[in-house]
Amino acid sequence: MITKAMLLAAGFGKRVYPLTTKIPKPLLKIGNETLLSNTLKFLKEFGVKKVVINVHYLGDQIANYISQKDFNLDVSIIEEKEKILDTGGGVLNAINHFSSEPFFIINPDTIWSFNYLKEIKLMEEIFFKDKKKCLILLAKKEKSFDQSFRGDFNLKNDVVNKKNKSDLKYIYTGLQIIKPEVFSSMNEKVFSMNKIWNKLILTNELSGFKSNVDFLHVSTLKVYKSLLEKIQIL
Repeated sequence: MITKAMLLAAGFGKRVYPLTTKIPKPLLKIGNETLLSNTLKFLKEFGVKKVVINVHYLGDQIANYISQKDFNLDVSIIEEKEKILDTGGGVLNAINHFSSEPFFIINPDTIWSFNYLKEIKLMEEIFFKDKKKCLILLAKKEKSFDQSFRGDFNLKNDVVNKKNKSDLKYIYTGLQIIKPEVFSSMNEKVFSMNKIWNKLILTNELSGFKSNVDFLHVSTLKVYKSLLEKIQIL
């Protein structure tokens, strides 16, 4: 069972300015929860025991928030002091926390309802059974609350590709299972997860799992305000 997760929280939240001029995006509220608390409670419900959170912009607020709450999780904060390391670099910077064990990488921008739990359990089973290197959770564009997304990937026989770039039908939801060894060949400090994914795509080793849950993601200020009206259950 996967018991560790990396939660990406170092971004500037520029697309929801001016809300993030004084508060980091993960601490924005949806209903009674922050995006961060919603994500941590989701991971705890799944069975995750240890969470590593990278921070940069207004990172002290996130660290203080964690210290004042009891999520019943072993939470480590890693501060990217000098500069933001991007999504891939942020994970690589924390890779020692995961030894050789597969782990989750998760974005708090998505509203992780408990409806995802069955899908994540299936992902975990597939990951180990088929000896995957990286398995990402995807949603068809039609399932997205924000209909402005262009799409990130296509999916055929559970293998992810970027063929026919003018018609990419799937969106990355913000959750993946990955093996630490995938980062072993990276000698850069600052890089996007796309560099890892593109390498895996070349060898048909990036796998995808199609989600049937409605994809609610805080992408822009306009979408955030619309979601505030829509979400009543958190």
